Amino acid sequence: MSTSLNTFFFSVYPYICLTVFLLGSLARFERAQYTWKSDSSQLLRRAQLRWGSNLFHIGVLFLLFGHTVGLLTPHALYSVFITASQKQMLAIVSGGAAGTLCFIGLTMLLHRRIFDARIRKTSRRTDLALLLVLWLQLCLGLLTLPFSYAQRADAHEMLVLADWAQRIVTLRPDASQMAFVMWPFKLHLVLGMTVFLLFPFTRLVHIWSGFGTLAYALRPYQLVRSRRLGANARRNGIRHEM
Repeated sequence: MSTSLNTFFFSVYPYICLTVFLLGSLARFERAQYTWKSDSSQLLRRAQLRWGSNLFHIGVLFLLFGHTVGLLTPHALYSVFITASQKQMLAIVSGGAAGTLCFIGLTMLLHRRIFDARIRKTSRRTDLALLLVLWLQLCLGLLTLPFSYAQRADAHEMLVLADWAQRIVTLRPDASQMAFVMWPFKLHLVLGMTVFLLFPFTRLVHIWSGFGTLAYALRPYQLVRSRRLGANARRNGIRHEM
């Protein structure tokens, strides 16, 4: 990768993707709320959907959490409890297991959407394109595992990637160190950022609703009365006014 492309993809492109991700999601919620849904097709091939969806969501939630914590936790915070090499092995084992579950589930969902004529006719082009992009991203993620295992002794690549991600979050981008990162990691990062870029234009926006439901845990209890008690209360109120 040339120096200019390296600078663009790892210093400029992350902020483009994050801006479109946040502002695009807000704009879609404001202007097209009726499209803010997952467009479920659960009435067709329910068993395959149930297995595929459960495996995919279990795997992808673990991967999102693992990538976030793994990349954005400073080395100084965990070095007291675990070495960089041990952290890399933990990421390889846990990420490999979660990635495999996610891959199996997503492959089932992709097969269902492509080879079932009824589902294919009711699917948008973006649905199929999104599944293909996510499937390719998973393949790239699993491809990085042998490279990570080969570098488990010093975990150099992992430390470089973590430092790059932390600099992006703290608005101190530095793409120079990414010039020496191996190509599978670079492709995995670029495609991962592209998923955030596509996020507001696909059914992925329903993830925001999933996080929004957590607010219900903080709501006060509702007072629910039976119909008879409600009628009696209204009757007593009328009598009191008389």
